[in-house]
Amino acid sequence: MKLSSTAAIITGGASGLGEATARHFAENGAQVTILDRDAERGKAVAADIGGHFAETDVTDGDSVAAAIALAMDKMGKITACVSCAGIAFGIKTVGKDGPHPLDAFKRTLDINLAGTFNVSRLAAVEIAKNEPESDGARGVIINTASVAAFDGQKGQAAYSASKGGVVGLTLPMARDLASTGIRVMTIAPGIFMTPMLAGLPEDVQKQLATDVPNPPRLGDPSEYGQLAGFIVEAGYLNGEVIRIDGALRMR
Repeated sequence: MKLSSTAAIITGGASGLGEATARHFAENGAQVTILDRDAERGKAVAADIGGHFAETDVTDGDSVAAAIALAMDKMGKITACVSCAGIAFGIKTVGKDGPHPLDAFKRTLDINLAGTFNVSRLAAVEIAKNEPESDGARGVIINTASVAAFDGQKGQAAYSASKGGVVGLTLPMARDLASTGIRVMTIAPGIFMTPMLAGLPEDVQKQLATDVPNPPRLGDPSEYGQLAGFIVEAGYLNGEVIRIDGALRMR
């Protein structure tokens, strides 16, 4: 597969890692359809890169099905699915206000884990319809975990559980879809300069950066996009989780 002939759907593509991926793919000739809840920002990014947009709730099967149908209509095919949509709460299991709210825990798993699987399962149906390449390849699914899946911090019980679930999906989903020629990969980012982190005070950002061994800085979302693009083109990568974190190991 080549980026120049890729037709990708990207969830969370209106901002952060998803937007950076959408821009990288489009700059390298790919067709892109952004799936996001933020219609205003999503439409603006899609227009800027010459792509398409579908307002989407990743937790809703009908919403995702409609978005995929739109993508198929606009692009004619789907060969790559990149899931970047997600949320995070900073809540301890038991804090000064009592136990972790169960609805916040469920909501995190619903969006980050069930939402990722929802998009993957429906995208796979369309990817499997593509004409195979010489080695049988029809496309790739790239999901987003986090280093928190392995090194979760205080207040990350829900987030770490959801991202650990995405890691756990990777190999069995790759095996499930092997016969259809669809690869499944997961990227586990470290601390990246996403809109959430950009809102933190500069001294806090610098402190976070000092914990990264090399290079001692926050990750740039474009680096995630570049890795996703590499995975699309590296056809022997399958069923694996790749950390992109500057050798960061949270303590």
